[in-house]
Amino acid sequence: MFIDFFYHLRAHQLNVSIQEFLTLLETLRSNATPLSINEFYLCARMCLIKDESLYDRFDRAFGSYYDAIEAQLPETKEIPLEWLIKDFERQLSDEEKAAIEKHGWEKLMELFKERLAEQTERHAGGNRWIGTGGSSPFGHGGYHPEGIRIGGPSAGHRTAVKVWEERQYRDYDDHEALGSRNFKIALRHLRRFVREGAATEFDMQGTIRQTAQKGGLLDIQMRPERRNTIKVLMLLDVGGSMDDHILIVEELFAAARTEFKHLEVLYFHNCPYEFLWTQNHRRGDNRISTWEVLRTYNEDWRLIIVGDATMSPYEIAVPGGSVEHYNEETGAVWLERILQQWPKAVWLNPQPENQWRFHQSLQMIRQITEDRMYGVHVSGIESAMRYLAK
Repeated sequence: MFIDFFYHLRAHQLNVSIQEFLTLLETLRSNATPLSINEFYLCARMCLIKDESLYDRFDRAFGSYYDAIEAQLPETKEIPLEWLIKDFERQLSDEEKAAIEKHGWEKLMELFKERLAEQTERHAGGNRWIGTGGSSPFGHGGYHPEGIRIGGPSAGHRTAVKVWEERQYRDYDDHEALGSRNFKIALRHLRRFVREGAATEFDMQGTIRQTAQKGGLLDIQMRPERRNTIKVLMLLDVGGSMDDHILIVEELFAAARTEFKHLEVLYFHNCPYEFLWTQNHRRGDNRISTWEVLRTYNEDWRLIIVGDATMSPYEIAVPGGSVEHYNEETGAVWLERILQQWPKAVWLNPQPENQWRFHQSLQMIRQITEDRMYGVHVSGIESAMRYLAK
């Protein structure tokens, strides 16, 4: 089985060496033998993967290998927990969902503290306690129009205003191959050429002119290469509802890497707050203060924010409204600071424009950005680049 695992990783372009594989086998034979699939995953990653940038590729390869083995196991008569959760979801009709009360931010936080203090056991399918399924505002796997998701996967409704878990997102791949050159061509509207550096490029017109002035005696002229000096700071929303747009954002990201020599990329989730990060797998311990970013990049930089602007309105308008942490200042305050620092700024939204009017948070972002929100398609990007080039 482990030989198959080794070749499976190699097939997924993970250059695992024989020595690394033998180290894994030796670890498995020792007293540190993993007791669970999660422990085996961590042990295998530690022994076989030495480059953190390959963690995401390893995760996908490990997941597909595990799924293939699981499919070969004999069927069990036990009812999977996922089926029970889905059953709870189906029991709520559209009328029942519409009748569930929204508590509002302050009352929701107060009720959550009360439930934490009172609850002593696991619950499922109810409308009060922290549990799974049902219509309680606390838990996961059920439905509530304005709740707090705790300790599990989303049921797909995307109505949580707070998420009580540590989530890991992968960086966008700037090596993603483009299906067309349209994004690159659209981004080329943002250019400002200057000749700088050493004189390494042949100057045809200068050579003709100098040769003519010297009566036909050849006088070769060189000139510095013409470069695009535009500097771009790109803030990318990652995770949550942005998972629906990964492919198109990766295409945009890859095109930007090609077109802009001076490009800096930082990540955020839903709305920028007091910190940003450069690597999603280290977002918990490698954060960058937004104040530091504001001080580092002057107003000469152009700012491109990429996100679907789909979130709870509390994340923009209420202190502590962030879905993942307690933010002392609102998202609106941080956005206004960012836009004041970089007046040449646009927001690129990958969500289809015919859906924009259905999201209150999106309309709030459009108002804050003074309607400088553009769709992620060729004409939208061209319009955004023309604005930045002014």
